[in-house]
Amino acid sequence: MLKKVVFLLVLLSLIQSCYAAKLHGNVYDISLEKVSDVVLEVNSSPTQRVISKQGSYEFELGIGSYRITAKQVKNNMTLATAEEKVSIVNDGNYVLDLFLFPSFEEEESLLNETDISIDDEYFKTTNYLLIIVILLLIFLIGTLLFFYFKSKKNPTLVIEGADDLQKVISIIKSQGGRTTQKEIRKQMPLSEAKISLIITELEVKGIVEKIKKGRGNIVILKK
Repeated sequence: MLKKVVFLLVLLSLIQSCYAAKLHGNVYDISLEKVSDVVLEVNSSPTQRVISKQGSYEFELGIGSYRITAKQVKNNMTLATAEEKVSIVNDGNYVLDLFLFPSFEEEESLLNETDISIDDEYFKTTNYLLIIVILLLIFLIGTLLFFYFKSKKNPTLVIEGADDLQKVISIIKSQGGRTTQKEIRKQMPLSEAKISLIITELEVKGIVEKIKKGRGNIVILKK
């Protein structure tokens, strides 16, 4: 019984081989250009695998239904793929052209690279802007400090009224051209700071001379 089964299997195999068909065609990309070095595989028994040469391929298949896959691989990355089903019903020549389409694996990889590139560019731009803002702040603070200390070294002289100036001159003349700042204040209802500013202005104009003596000042009218 076992011998009969083996005989029938061998006979069926021989019959199938007698009806072997040739399946061939070309492999194209989306630009309709032939693509070489594409790995093609058909799920026959045993599985057949070939690499397209000059964009063409060929398989020997028996009667049956098959699935053919094609992959374009570069640097361990699948660039494009194709998959077709074919049925062999008798012997003869079958022509099946395959068209490769970009793989999602490639698109995801390119997208990730683009994201990384955008992130790097964003951080670089942000760093440059931050440096510029810091430099501008330093420049602004430095300018403000410069003018602040400059104003401290050169205080603006407050110009007093002509009447007050003339009155101080009259007081000094009445005292023989020489008096103290304290005496001037006694005769004028003004604050100590106000009297000091008036005398300073007269001194700047060259009308009087102020001499420090003890805790007070002696004011002399110049001739």
